[in-house]
Amino acid sequence: MSAVLELRHVSAGYGPFHALFDVSLEVQPGEAVALLGANGVGKTTVARVASGLVAPEKGAVLVDGTDLTGADPHRFVRAGIAHATEGRSVFSSLTVEENLRLSFRRSKGARAVPGALRAAFEQFPALDRRRSQLAGSLSGGEQRMLSMARVLVEAPPLLIADELSLGLAPIIVDEIYVQLARLREEGTALLIVEQQVSHALDLCDRAILLDHGSITWEGPSDDAEELIVARMFDHGTGAST
Repeated sequence: MSAVLELRHVSAGYGPFHALFDVSLEVQPGEAVALLGANGVGKTTVARVASGLVAPEKGAVLVDGTDLTGADPHRFVRAGIAHATEGRSVFSSLTVEENLRLSFRRSKGARAVPGALRAAFEQFPALDRRRSQLAGSLSGGEQRMLSMARVLVEAPPLLIADELSLGLAPIIVDEIYVQLARLREEGTALLIVEQQVSHALDLCDRAILLDHGSITWEGPSDDAEELIVARMFDHGTGAST
């Protein structure tokens, strides 16, 4: 069985700035992998390469065994890669329900919209209570929930989740991770890009530590937390656990 995602000796950057150096990793179907590291070490660049938003300078990106290196992002979406990017990514002038309808109509078609809406509001009751409220007037945590709801209802073969906990209250982070666990139980593979070490390791099978654009350690999550936290604090990051 092919890995749902494989990066082979990938180097990537932005113009003259080099962010990744010879990165190789894979995610198997149904597996959950945590990609951890301090700020600025290249985690988000890995996520963007894996979803086609950044083309590698060297190396290859394979999705379910198909080489998509340099392909447009919509090819990655069609191949089953969903990317929940860092930040909020909502249409502030539309209501909560309009944001969801627009997203589901584009990804699922008009007939599937009512069922997708029901699923989204069941998973995030706080959004149901605010379905007629403009997205721009939601709190930061609620906007993050809205952007996540558009992705989590999809149940894709692979979800790349980038810094879901960034700037959110602990109760919101807990709720998002509950939904990630549900998604995994339904068969979705996960690549979790995080600084919240404990949340990510509780959910994931394996952990990969990135430092200065290179993988410095990988192994079972059960063995990872003490090593990863120690290495993060060696760099003075104060990463959350």
